[in-house]
Amino acid sequence: MNAHPVVAVFGVSQEPAKYGHKIFKTLQAKGFTVFGINPKGGQILGAPLYICLADLPQRAHTAIMVIPPAALPQAVRQCIDGGVKEIWFQPGAQSQEAYDLAVQAGIAAQDGCFMAENGLW
Repeated sequence: MNAHPVVAVFGVSQEPAKYGHKIFKTLQAKGFTVFGINPKGGQILGAPLYICLADLPQRAHTAIMVIPPAALPQAVRQCIDGGVKEIWFQPGAQSQEAYDLAVQAGIAAQDGCFMAENGLW
């Protein structure tokens, strides 16, 4: 049984230098059930990239946002519809509108680095 929550990472990139890639790779290596979301689809490290949260094969508990602030409100709406319980807005991927949407929906919203706050980096 996996003790970690199921995590969806919005903004996973196939480029190793990008944070979405680094976060996905580290979570995968540490035994998390992790799904990458990128509207372009594709693959990363042998795993499919999903176009939206609704496409995931199982429900995510936690979402990590590594996307431009303008895209956040729409991503948060996906999380509300998908039953996500916790959203982490990574530094640089923050929007007061998106944060407020999450809180109003009863989602635990965090501004900060999921990886650092959870001792993964």
